[in-house]
Amino acid sequence: MTKFLRAIPGGLMAMSLFAAAGLAQAADTGVVRFGIDPTYPPMDAKAPDGSVQGFDVDLGNEICRRMHAQCKWVELEFSGMIPALAARKIDAILSSMAITEKRAQQIAFSSKLYRFKSRLVARTGSGFGTDAASLSGKHIGVQSGTQFEGYALANWAPHGVSIVQYKSQQEVFEDLVTGRIDGALLGTVEADQGFLRTPQGKGFQFVGQPLSMGDHGVGIGMRKDDLQLKASIDAAIASMLADGTYARIAHRYFSFDPYGN
Repeated sequence: MTKFLRAIPGGLMAMSLFAAAGLAQAADTGVVRFGIDPTYPPMDAKAPDGSVQGFDVDLGNEICRRMHAQCKWVELEFSGMIPALAARKIDAILSSMAITEKRAQQIAFSSKLYRFKSRLVARTGSGFGTDAASLSGKHIGVQSGTQFEGYALANWAPHGVSIVQYKSQQEVFEDLVTGRIDGALLGTVEADQGFLRTPQGKGFQFVGQPLSMGDHGVGIGMRKDDLQLKASIDAAIASMLADGTYARIAHRYFSFDPYGN
């Protein structure tokens, strides 16, 4: 088992020294409307009572507490997150959104929340790997608007791989089980805990080695002109890392350090 952070990571040390001051100076922001797609357990999911839950939700609620604000969770399809942010229907995106160069041209991101590798999932004994040649002629499912979609379209589609896009991750899993697609590309943790360890995932496994999407981890997306909100959120993240709260929240979900050092 990988040990959790015992010291503040490089680059966060200086920031953490000012975190408490930054939070104290931040005015009460009232309500922060976070966009979330609750179809991606254990990061984002629906509780039996209809509320949202998961690692992202616990992190967001703690961030709001430190900002003296109330979190309001707005459920959206993942592909509609950035348009909703631009239209000011939400204030920020907290839904396992990877920090990519393309997205950074449109929106601002907080400091990193966590970082996972990505994996291809297929039926046991499928016999193919993650190279484009072995995937040629296969149908691979991805959730629309994700970095997995971008990776598959750029690296596999030009070589004869059919990339099938879905609105939700659950729809990907459903078609994988029924055989309408041959494989699914998504985050390692979501694939493991949200599918492979469930009855639905019986008879499936990871294929090939973990893949790097070229992102910089997962962060909270915001409008570029919301400088005060970004400063307050970054200060909250730094203080959570510094005082051990981040590690305590992560232990509820993982047996390793998801921060990704």
